[in-house]
Amino acid sequence: MTWTVAPEPADSPAALALWRAYYTEVSDRWYLLHKGRRTDPDELEREIAAASGAGLTPPRGLLLVARYGGEPAGSAGFRLSLDGTAAELTRVFLYEGMRGRGGAALLVRAAEEAARARGARRMILDTRSDLVEARALYARLGYAETEPHNDDPYAEHWFAKQLG
Repeated sequence: MTWTVAPEPADSPAALALWRAYYTEVSDRWYLLHKGRRTDPDELEREIAAASGAGLTPPRGLLLVARYGGEPAGSAGFRLSLDGTAAELTRVFLYEGMRGRGGAALLVRAAEEAARARGARRMILDTRSDLVEARALYARLGYAETEPHNDDPYAEHWFAKQLG
């Protein structure tokens, strides 16, 4: 089996399924950690619908979908800053059964290359403390922890990497 990565409309069936899986996982992890329960189903549906991925469309953004053996397996996206010198990495996700096969690093590198091609000189991102796998991935790929670049209430760690 081989990996492929290609741009995908944020509203495609594959992208929507990946977004739902991503949001469900990170939301449930937060609620289980802080509230001892999974996300309320009604709240989950509202939040999934509210974050459409509209900012992940060309020319100011992009959503990439990784396929493993031709089947959707993961995603990563970015949005360019207003001045276009930075890109914010977001929605880095692999279905649980696809993890450990190199797909996350492939997605992040593809997002970096696409952002660089659009003029970005650095990639920034934020994540939470409980997403230890994500923090380890970013460190392994050369991201350094930085000062906050946003006021997202769920962000606890901010990273940046020069794209060259």
